[in-house]
Amino acid sequence: MRLGFDFRSLRRLVRLNLGLMLYGFGLALIVEAQIGLPPWDVFAKGISIQLGTSYGVASVIVSALVLLAWIPLKVKPGIGSILNAILIGVWSDVFIPMLPDWNNYALELVAFLFGMVIVAAATGLYITSYLGSGPRDGLMIGTQKLLGWPLWRIRTMYEVLVLAIGWLMGGQVREGTLIFAV
Repeated sequence: MRLGFDFRSLRRLVRLNLGLMLYGFGLALIVEAQIGLPPWDVFAKGISIQLGTSYGVASVIVSALVLLAWIPLKVKPGIGSILNAILIGVWSDVFIPMLPDWNNYALELVAFLFGMVIVAAATGLYITSYLGSGPRDGLMIGTQKLLGWPLWRIRTMYEVLVLAIGWLMGGQVREGTLIFAV
């Protein structure tokens, strides 16, 4: 007798959600290290400063805007795309208040690097759930299909643009931004 319960799908959902939670934690470490942010996060931080919101809320706003940009690109989101857009920002806001104020550059650097490792591992977790690409990845792929340019060029174009706009809005660009880019 089949109960209609699919353990494979449940495992994929657990993998997705665990990846998004860990990504939010890694991002919280990066944000709170205060030695610079990755380009899209400079943009989100700039929005949070301008709107007076938390970093996580601004991250959700950025993701929602990026998902809206999928419409003319004819990119279809999966449940993972939607959950990514919402939960990374939510989890970041959960973890940020729990983190200490390091006030020591060596500890900030360690927190930043540890955050990067966690973000990388978390990305592998949520991507391998195969429930949809993240908002920014879908934007890059959709633009690549539309323009036919190499993906590296499209990624560079978007990241330079959001980095510049985020920096102009007050987002933090420092050595961590360069470390993340490399």
